[in-house]
Amino acid sequence: MAIDPFQTLDVIEIMEQFLERNRPPEHIRKDLDIGYRIDNQSVIIFEIRPAFLNPSEISEQDFAKATYIKSRDLWNIYWMRSSGWYPYKPPEMKTLHAFVKEVEEDPKACFKG
Repeated sequence: MAIDPFQTLDVIEIMEQFLERNRPPEHIRKDLDIGYRIDNQSVIIFEIRPAFLNPSEISEQDFAKATYIKSRDLWNIYWMRSSGWYPYKPPEMKTLHAFVKEVEEDPKACFKG
């Protein structure tokens, strides 16, 4: 089940504010940038850069994900490892704002390395 339309507007607002605060300077965005997408009940943050073996291709590398669990009104948090999505600890956050703050601060060096 996808995030409902009213909640989608809130998600977009929160994530656009996140991008405003965290995108690299405009002059290097062709070499490194970040973005997000909403995929059903999840918000995925990814890095955008030219592909290593073919710089004419653009590569998107996911690094943070929050999945909304409507029945519990919580967001499950994940970080990307080489083997796939891995639960973040603490694995749940009450709000998308809390998720964004955790990604920005990255106290465990899971999201930005």
